[in-house]
Amino acid sequence: MPKLSDVITALEEVYPPQWAESWDAVGLVCGDPQTEVRRVLFAVDPVQAVVDEAVEWGADLVVTHHPLYLRGTTSVAATTFKGRVVHSLITNGIALHVAHTNADHADPGVSDALAEAVGLRVTGPLVPDRTDPLGRRGTGRIGELEPPLTLSAFAAQVAAGLPATATGVRVSGDPDRLISRVAVCGGSGDSFFADVRAAGVDAYVTADLRHHPASEATEAAPVALVDAAHWATEWPWLGLAERALRAVADQHGWAVETKVSDRVTDPWTAHAPMSFTA
Repeated sequence: MPKLSDVITALEEVYPPQWAESWDAVGLVCGDPQTEVRRVLFAVDPVQAVVDEAVEWGADLVVTHHPLYLRGTTSVAATTFKGRVVHSLITNGIALHVAHTNADHADPGVSDALAEAVGLRVTGPLVPDRTDPLGRRGTGRIGELEPPLTLSAFAAQVAAGLPATATGVRVSGDPDRLISRVAVCGGSGDSFFADVRAAGVDAYVTADLRHHPASEATEAAPVALVDAAHWATEWPWLGLAERALRAVADQHGWAVETKVSDRVTDPWTAHAPMSFTA
């Protein structure tokens, strides 16, 4: 049975903390490195519903993509929802580890998993990590759609490939336009529009697109936009991370069970259709 420190070492070999952005908060949030780990739950968000699932399943470690305390705190009192998460974890002997932008930049990472989920063959990063001599790490990915599809058909393929959410998938562009070269970025991606234009792609799949950046992007270049829920675009990475840990566990002969949480923690819970004609 591995110790928590062994499992954290294995995870940080795949997703080194030094690959994270300077503003990020990754690594071990709570947990005793000397305790044994038998069950590991992977999830996108460190919210109470995920902690409840971990308790019900008997997990010893929860690995999430999103940090719990991104901007720091002076208290973990249970008077706040984040404090209650910490108290629930510690009370039940569950550790929490975060792999965020270090998992975004990894090869393979969050956007590789997204590209695979929506049917793309990855050809390289959208924004390369200049410290990688192989040129494979970085933010986002560029991929080929084989065979090409119309935008409407590709959007349907994206919707089918990602876990369902209340908001579904929004699309900007000519539905009959043929799509063959696509950029993707798991999570919020509207800060990379300049890189998307420079990549010469037909479409961009990401999340959290705001009105003004999206409007300006569509005016600046004829790139179709496919906007899915933030949680949905990052959820495919959980399976990738689980397989990476399983490979290390098998190599060392660790008796560790792993599980990917399928609880939808996207904050939007309903969608009211409106009568609309383009």
